Amino acid sequence: MQFHPRTWLKSAALIGLMLTAVSNQAWADSPCSERAKSLLLPGKISCSYKSVWIRSSGVSSRKVIYQLPSGTAPAGGWPVAVVYQGSFFPLDDFTYYTTDPFGGYYEGRVVKTLLENGYAVVAPSAPADLFWHTNLPGLATNYESSTDFTFLTNLFQAIDDGKLGALNGDRKYATGISSGGYNTSRMAVSFPGEFRALVVQSGSYATCSGPICSVPNPLPANHPPTYFIHGFVDLVVPWWSMDMYYDQLLYQSIPTGRYTQTTGGHEWFPASANKVLAWFNAYP
Repeated sequence: MQFHPRTWLKSAALIGLMLTAVSNQAWADSPCSERAKSLLLPGKISCSYKSVWIRSSGVSSRKVIYQLPSGTAPAGGWPVAVVYQGSFFPLDDFTYYTTDPFGGYYEGRVVKTLLENGYAVVAPSAPADLFWHTNLPGLATNYESSTDFTFLTNLFQAIDDGKLGALNGDRKYATGISSGGYNTSRMAVSFPGEFRALVVQSGSYATCSGPICSVPNPLPANHPPTYFIHGFVDLVVPWWSMDMYYDQLLYQSIPTGRYTQTTGGHEWFPASANKVLAWFNAYP
């Protein structure tokens, strides 16, 4: 049996329309879109978002952007991934380009991957969109007096109260880069029992600051399982400072792991998204 050329063309066109419909439906089911890099345009990842203002002191509030996965929330609500910004790079939206510094495009891949795998993503702002208080002299040892502590306490309560939607406050996870990496560690120190697992990207223990780093012995016994992603030639947060933290977790038999990008600097990596997702998934 032979097809007439015109019949073949119609069939091919129909198949093409069906494939396009399937592709469009896949995108419709995601709050994110992605554009490949071309000769004329940088690659782009963009996810829609909502925002809310959370009190950080008696006279101030900070912005939080967030998004929920598409579809119906599971019983108990969506698990929550809190993403902490790095120094001087506020998360004003969930749009990222391949031209962004410090591998910012791959942070976008982290956000997109989490949303498309059933995690709500919540991104709070550091003070004045600059950096977190966790390792600032004075506040590092008196953290509970900081506006960070007030702000994050109120944020976690807002999550529990349903003010950000159908979220499961008992299934919170955290990650962040640089200052946000130190702040991710801070969750283990000052918010015991709040987080299931942590991923520290280009950071170390909560009170460390670059090469100035001392990791306590012992760490809190209830320290959440913690994974590290780090560039071996990071000149801002030395690899060895992360290694000290990793070794102490190992010594105390607290679940940990690490991924080292041998030629990587102070940045997110192509591998970051899948590493973050796998670690969070391991601790449901």
